[in-house]
Amino acid sequence: MKRYIGIIKGLLLIAFVVFLYGFSSHRNKAKKIDNIDIKFENGDNLFITYEMVNKLLIQNYSGLINQPKENIFLKGLEETLLLNKMIENAEVFLSVNGELGAIIKQRTPIARVNQSGQVYYIDSKGNKMPLSSNYSARVPIVEGVNDDKISDEMYTLAKLIYEDEFLKKQIVGITQTPKKEFLLKTRVGNQTIELGNLQQIDNKIKKLKVFYHKVLNDKTLDTYKKINLMYSNQVVCTKK
Repeated sequence: MKRYIGIIKGLLLIAFVVFLYGFSSHRNKAKKIDNIDIKFENGDNLFITYEMVNKLLIQNYSGLINQPKENIFLKGLEETLLLNKMIENAEVFLSVNGELGAIIKQRTPIARVNQSGQVYYIDSKGNKMPLSSNYSARVPIVEGVNDDKISDEMYTLAKLIYEDEFLKKQIVGITQTPKKEFLLKTRVGNQTIELGNLQQIDNKIKKLKVFYHKVLNDKTLDTYKKINLMYSNQVVCTKK
């Protein structure tokens, strides 16, 4: 008899737990959205603002506030946010306290094309990115894009410059010639760097940094107008 009482108690406990879970789940689903919290994964809201994200959600899903949580289709909200060409990734979620959260990752421009009436950024994935009326990125201006197509070499070089702190500060222009060789324009000194093709690019950049270290110490940078990196184991310069 005691054994049956124990079984009955166990069944009653399980039923009680299931009841509490169902009751809690029902209350959670019925809870209404009372706030929208937007965060930007990669820093400040530069190219798209909180207001723009809110507007995008409201235009496509009017009345999000006070909607029951069970009526919210998170995947649909994420797909809506990704329609904005400034957004690389969006994660939308619901909190237990009735808040709708969104984590936005903005696209990262690494260069800007301004040629033949075409003006746009090249982003960190090598894709075209429109300009933003909210913020202008300080990235090199690119020339030599043929047929509105970004070459693999151009993307590789632009990304290399963006990821190198020294080059990122110093290079303001990238030109690709018909021979697929590259000319770089500098910020300090206003020199033209004749880079050539991307073969042995790491060695070329290393030579450039050694050269800059020397001329900046000697305070002779302003005496040069061209810096040629296409010769092995040397930097050939043309004076002004």
